[in-house]
Amino acid sequence: MAMTKDEILKEIQDVLVDALGVDDQEVTPEAKLMADLGAESIDFLDIVFRMEKAFGVKIPREELFPAEALLSSTDFVSGGKLTQKGLDELKKRMPHTDISKFEADPNVNKIGDLFTVDVLVNFVDAKLNS
Repeated sequence: MAMTKDEILKEIQDVLVDALGVDDQEVTPEAKLMADLGAESIDFLDIVFRMEKAFGVKIPREELFPAEALLSSTDFVSGGKLTQKGLDELKKRMPHTDISKFEADPNVNKIGDLFTVDVLVNFVDAKLNS
């Protein structure tokens, strides 16, 4: 079932309002799930479940949030930062995410900032419309 990005955004806003208890005006495309909307690791399971239900698609957690797997590899992380190999792998696993700002300072503590409402919209758009 094809949906426009605006329709996907509206559905994701509803999902995040329900899952995180935030106001819908807080759920803007630029809003960071953790820093701006207060999502914690446990919330990501609920968000994925609600997105699967809302869009009728299966979403493997590691497909939407692949960064966790990267952080445990010494090939991908050195000195608290993603290596070039790690950045290349992140780009490959997260084609729906613009990591250009993150590349300037690939500190692993900032990886959570990559997960914005817009990333969820792009991810679902690719799932539904490709």
